[in-house]
Amino acid sequence: MGHGGYTYPEQGATRGDDPLPAGYRHVVRRERLGRGEATFRRAVDALFSWRMHRGAGLAVVTAPPAPAAGEVVVTRLGPPVVGLTIPCRIVYVIDEPRRQGFGYGTLPGHPARGEEAFLVEWTDADDVFFVIRAFSRPATALARLGGPVTRLVQDIATNRYVRALRRLA
Repeated sequence: MGHGGYTYPEQGATRGDDPLPAGYRHVVRRERLGRGEATFRRAVDALFSWRMHRGAGLAVVTAPPAPAAGEVVVTRLGPPVVGLTIPCRIVYVIDEPRRQGFGYGTLPGHPARGEEAFLVEWTDADDVFFVIRAFSRPATALARLGGPVTRLVQDIATNRYVRALRRLA
């Protein structure tokens, strides 16, 4: 994959089940959303329409109508001007009958460096799971100084994504 302006070299490392790259903080969450095709479809729709991001408290400033590799997504945490702008580029999209999702990576201006993947899986046992796989490290001196606070903000964001998608599914 080309560089694409990403602020880290391991594009695509959240795809699949390989170990996440060393030297970063890792987040791996697998949460059951419910059962059945209707739950799967609602969860995928909420994820691909950016409603999960909005439901997690982020403003979606710029995004394609649905995730597509190479497209830029800019979200914001907090109010305009003083809020935290969070620019990413979609690295890949997974579009399989029972697995759908995407991974995006950080661009210059993002407070972290790394990648985050969101995946909705519908198992043969009819369970629907939401999987988040991410690796990141602070990109700015301020984020590095934030240390535990930065990690706490990441954990809150992850929990909000899970809660939002559970609600929307």
